[in-house]
Amino acid sequence: MATAASADGNQGNLGGFLGWIERSGNKLPDPVFLFFWLIFILIAISVVSSLFGVSAAHPTEVDPDTGTAVVITATSLLSAENIQKLWVDMPTTFTHFHPLGYVLVVMLGAGVAERAGLFGTAMRAGVRDAPKGLLTPIVVLVGMMGNLAADAAYVVLIPLAGIIFHAAGRHPVAGIAATFAGVSGGFSANLLPGQLDALLFGITEASVETVFGDFTANIAGNWYFIAAMTFVFLPVIWYVTDRMIEPRLGTWDSANAGRASDDEQSDRALTPEEKRGLRNAGLAVLFVVGLWLFFTLGPGTPLIDESASPEAQLTPFYRSLVAGFFLLFLLAGWAYGRGAGTIGDHRDLVKMMSGAMEDLAYYLVLAFAAAHFVAMFAWSNLGLILAVHGADFLGSTNMPAWALLASIIVVSALLNLFVGSASAKWALIAPVMVPMLMLLGITPEMATAAYRVGDSATNIITPLMVYFPLILIFCQRWNKDFGLGSLAATMLPYSIGLMVAGLALTIGWVVLDLPLGPGASVFMEVPTAAVSSGAPGPVN
Repeated sequence: MATAASADGNQGNLGGFLGWIERSGNKLPDPVFLFFWLIFILIAISVVSSLFGVSAAHPTEVDPDTGTAVVITATSLLSAENIQKLWVDMPTTFTHFHPLGYVLVVMLGAGVAERAGLFGTAMRAGVRDAPKGLLTPIVVLVGMMGNLAADAAYVVLIPLAGIIFHAAGRHPVAGIAATFAGVSGGFSANLLPGQLDALLFGITEASVETVFGDFTANIAGNWYFIAAMTFVFLPVIWYVTDRMIEPRLGTWDSANAGRASDDEQSDRALTPEEKRGLRNAGLAVLFVVGLWLFFTLGPGTPLIDESASPEAQLTPFYRSLVAGFFLLFLLAGWAYGRGAGTIGDHRDLVKMMSGAMEDLAYYLVLAFAAAHFVAMFAWSNLGLILAVHGADFLGSTNMPAWALLASIIVVSALLNLFVGSASAKWALIAPVMVPMLMLLGITPEMATAAYRVGDSATNIITPLMVYFPLILIFCQRWNKDFGLGSLAATMLPYSIGLMVAGLALTIGWVVLDLPLGPGASVFMEVPTAAVSSGAPGPVN
């Protein structure tokens, strides 16, 4: 796809700020090797820090003899102990990387739903009969919900939106732009937690454990927030599409319709088999939801720990959500496939699950590199030291929490212009950011939510975004002169609108101190040892 995109004359010469981003980003290594290079840099820094005795007071551990906070000093990664950890514990370091298990389990089920055709058919059913006046908000909403289907939203829904807009007498590129904004600009917005929540909260969990020990991530910890993002982002994208982008594109000349004729079959009516498959999938979803309600509220309440403190009683339920999404996607995909005829027997099901694991080959390589970076950061104690001193500095500025989180959103958005992978960026910054914010009284869930806002807003304007060339090709099927600069300029108003809306939502959420999800709040109590040792208290 990238080759085809670069063949057009004006696509490789993007000037200005976006051209600089493209040229600078292309000089960066692949995210896998980026982590390896960062590991080498981390080793050098750890050696120097160890020689100079860089240290900090541990925020939670107290020396029982003196009653004061334990002093943590930087440790060289070339020490005998750390070299032994690197080589002896390498399999454990990799397999115990929290996001790995979360993503593999969820994708086992999601892979079946995608390969059986459930995701693609559900998105087609959601948009093909949409009323003309509500066409934009419907394709945007389906696009944001389509993120549960991962890549399927890009390769199925975005080109389909162009066809549907054309059929409605509207400009196809406007449909592609609106849906791209919903799928990628609204990457974290959704009415339900999904694969991205499992991935990011796995990294969040690993980052917390480097400082505070055992911590269980709640993958529903951003549920209310991302649902609110959906309702805030939708009117922004709707307004930008209908009032700014489509008028700028001009009146669509239906004589050019033949350029997308190869894709018209994507807009065909649902077959009786597909309709039956969707009904079966709906029943399967209701079954899984009912099953989890039974496990939560039924006899014995296996997903509620009634012996725990009130705030910890739902911990088993939160931890079960990864398995719940696996079962939901698996059974819904299987039920659809049996009804639609895309799954014959159990062997087909196993092949689809195996195919889903094949698709994760690159992620496994990335996770290996990221796991060792995160682990070695913890071994060196630099993550803890940076978090403590960073919290001290930010606490001394008396910056309110909303301003602090807004600045994190901006930093995440800028970093996203150069490193496209959401998980790679979060693995880079979370080991310092999450503990640092906790020491300021801000929960890991709020830190993750702020990162997600910044990560989404600039997805649609960076040429380094992995699907950017593919979207360009979709546009060129309707306008052969549509270049890389045209796409970037078209998407820039969306990016600005989503950034402003995301900042406003985050600031309002923090000021009002609203719950982020079940059992997840904006603020937390700073660990007692941190307060007694002079670290700043919570910022409000």
